[in-house]
Amino acid sequence: MVLAHDAVVLAGGTGRRLGGVLKPQVEVGGRRLLDHVLDATTAASRVVVVAPEAVPVPDGVTRTLEDPPHGGPVAGIAAGLRALGEGEALVLVLACDLPGAAAAVPRLLAAAEGRIADGDGVVLSDDGGREQWLLGLYARPALEAAIASVAAAGGVRGAPVRALVGPLLLLAVPAAQGEVRDIDTWADRDDYLCENTGTNTTGRSIE
Repeated sequence: MVLAHDAVVLAGGTGRRLGGVLKPQVEVGGRRLLDHVLDATTAASRVVVVAPEAVPVPDGVTRTLEDPPHGGPVAGIAAGLRALGEGEALVLVLACDLPGAAAAVPRLLAAAEGRIADGDGVVLSDDGGREQWLLGLYARPALEAAIASVAAAGGVRGAPVRALVGPLLLLAVPAAQGEVRDIDTWADRDDYLCENTGTNTTGRSIE
């Protein structure tokens, strides 16, 4: 049985490195980045997407946005938790630029079974041991306490994610290929397609 959890998907970035294109709307393999990431939330009790009105969200998904907009991921997480209201004791936090999230989340949830009580969350880490904090399952009370601490220290707007998760005790789970690869630029998108699907941006197979 899957651990009960809610999900917050961060999709409110400016897309500055994508020439102004909204990042959630970028297509990878014929589907929006946001849709790839929403595939990772199918087991969640409730899902909140932190995104502007210009980004369509599916029926059954709650939309919210930090106020003022473009406040960064910590402000987005805080807004997402507020929109959830009272909910599950665990919350899945996902950035919208991780098309491999759907493959990763079941392993993340399995790793948390029986171990989440010993810490504050479970996150993926890459081959170099770098943790991807925006692909993680967190104990909601610990995450809310960390947000309150960041807010008291100067505010959540523009705060680095490191400041949020630094005090938390996190279990790192090694990622499989492509799971923590984020898409920040068009070159990132092309590299991801080549490495994980064997196609280029025109859809032709790469031999």
